[in-house]
Amino acid sequence: MDDHNYPEQLKPTIENLARAIYTVNRHAKTAPNPKFLYLLKKKALLRLLDEGKAKKEGLHFSRNPKNSKQQSDVLVSAGEYYFHMPPTKDDFEHLPHLGSLNTSYRNPKAHVSLAKAKLLLQSYVGIKEETQKARTFQPNNRTYEKPVFKKLGESYR
Repeated sequence: MDDHNYPEQLKPTIENLARAIYTVNRHAKTAPNPKFLYLLKKKALLRLLDEGKAKKEGLHFSRNPKNSKQQSDVLVSAGEYYFHMPPTKDDFEHLPHLGSLNTSYRNPKAHVSLAKAKLLLQSYVGIKEETQKARTFQPNNRTYEKPVFKKLGESYR
């Protein structure tokens, strides 16, 4: 049987979930539907936090603040990976501010395909991607009319 069509389901361990979030986050920047991928990342991180499998480390200044204003993101650690997500009001009161982002640190490379990562995270958080309906060709209901050629200067009416 050809198993390329059906990606093997990964087990929802902390490391596999962190790798899947990393893969989804990396692909979201160039994806045709980035909103769903970012939603998947956010829901997975929130669930990991709720289950105590991830930890909020602190706040970082955002590298790309909206409207050129200073903005902070929450640094979340899951396994050996670190992610950023939008802060809540409680985060500003309870988390330490870590200052600027340390650009020398990089997450380890994850070798998980996007299809496997999405499948794992979708089953973990319980949401499905809504497929966009393909645009079907809708013919005009007008009947064909031959073109009418007029002499130069004559009205078309």
